[in-house]
Amino acid sequence: MEAVILILGLLFVAFMALGVYVSVKVIGAAKRGVDRTITQARRTVEETTLRAKSYGQVGVAGELAQLRLSLRTSMRATQEALQAGVAEDASLSESLGLFQRLSVHGRELDDELKRLEREPDRATVASLLPGLKQRTERITHSAESLRWAARDRARQFADDDLAALNTQIDVEAGALRHWTVEEPSPGAGAGAGAGADASGRGGDRARGPQAGEEGPEALTARDPRAQTGYPWQKAVRPETTN
Repeated sequence: MEAVILILGLLFVAFMALGVYVSVKVIGAAKRGVDRTITQARRTVEETTLRAKSYGQVGVAGELAQLRLSLRTSMRATQEALQAGVAEDASLSESLGLFQRLSVHGRELDDELKRLEREPDRATVASLLPGLKQRTERITHSAESLRWAARDRARQFADDDLAALNTQIDVEAGALRHWTVEEPSPGAGAGAGAGADASGRGGDRARGPQAGEEGPEALTARDPRAQTGYPWQKAVRPETTN
C-alpha cells in the first residue's frame, strides 16, 4: 500500500512539473509573439512617419528622412531575401554572416541619422549631409549586391532544374508515344523480298545453263518434275507412256 501511494505521489509531482514546463513554454512563445508584433507595428509606424517626412518636408529634415527610409528599406529587403534563401541553400550562410556585420554599420548610421533629425543646428547638419549620403550609398550598395546575388543564384538553380525537368518530360513523352516511331511495314518488307527474289530469278534465268549443261547441285535435292521457273507457273506434269 505504501508503494502504491509513493508511485502515485511521484506521478503527481511529474505531472505538475510537466504542466509547469509546458506553461512556461507557452507563456514564452506568447511573449515572443507579442514582442514581435509590437516590433513590427513600431517599425511600420516609424517607416510611415519617415515616408511622410520625406515627401512632406523640404530641406535637411526631408533629406535625413529619405536617407533613413532608403537605408531601412534596403537592409530589410536583403535580410528577408537571405533568411528565406538560407533555408534551401546552405551556402548562403556565409552571405548572411556578412550581412549581419553590415547590419551593425547600418544600425549605427540609422541611429546617427535619427539623432541628427532632432539637432537644432541645421547648418551643421547640412554640412554633414554629403558624408552621410556617401555612407548610406555604400551600405545600401553592399546590401543590394548580396540581395541580387542571392536572387540570381536561386533563379539559376531554378532554371537548371527546369531544364532538366523539361528534358525528362520530353523523354517520357516520347516513350509514351512509342507507336509514332516509324517501323518498316510487313507489306513493304514482303514486296522488297519478292522484288529481290524476282530479280534474282530473272538474273539466274539470264545466266542459266544452256542446253546440255548441268547447273550446280542444290543442297537439298528437288524433284525435277515438280520444279517451276516462277511461282505463278503451273507444275509440269510428267509425261506418260502408252
